[in-house]
Amino acid sequence: MATILVVDDELGIRALLSEILSDEGHTIELAENASQARAARERMRPDLVLLDIWMPDVDGVTLLKEWGGAGLLTMPVIMMSGHGTIDTAVEATKFGATAFLEKPITLQKLLRAVEQALVKTAPPRPAPVAPGLPIYSRPDPGLTGLPSMASHTAGLSSHLAGAGSNGLASEQSFELDRPLREARDAFEKSYFEFHLAKENGSMTRVAEKTGLERTHLYRKLKQLGVDLSRNKRGGGG
Repeated sequence: MATILVVDDELGIRALLSEILSDEGHTIELAENASQARAARERMRPDLVLLDIWMPDVDGVTLLKEWGGAGLLTMPVIMMSGHGTIDTAVEATKFGATAFLEKPITLQKLLRAVEQALVKTAPPRPAPVAPGLPIYSRPDPGLTGLPSMASHTAGLSSHLAGAGSNGLASEQSFELDRPLREARDAFEKSYFEFHLAKENGSMTRVAEKTGLERTHLYRKLKQLGVDLSRNKRGGGG
């Protein structure tokens, strides 16, 4: 995950962006003006900067020019503004900004812009080693019979194999000889634990993936007794 510096003079904007990006697992540093932004950039060397254009002391475009002129623009910068124009966006891009977000910023646009900016600056991944480990076991082509139903009465084998960027795969066995509610709760708990692990603990992505509102998702996980602490990344939840 990345270290992101959020520069905005509005407390509400800083708090909102910090919450969203922390939930995605990023480390967030906040600054409310250009002076704090300069100090934070020197201290933490962020992987990405979200920079507001309209600030009371020094505006964002001026700070962007300053960093560029001093050779300090070593990270992607996404400009933000609630009063932006096409000319402003073009000017910011000319001086090194990688993207321009217009307020109010939607969750989807924010995450997409951050992801794209970080991908552009990420180091290339090494090529996979040729003799890789087998992921799927292929059936013997000589076997044509189906397994008997008796083999499934004691338990239902469920492959939740997919997977995400971390190559996650999960296999659970669910006992069928139990009350429906217990069997359903056991499945749902495993289902949500799988998606939490797959999304590295990001409640935002799990909510999108499962089609649940975040508030409903939190209540559901608490009801099922899912341990959220082991899935959290860097304090994001």
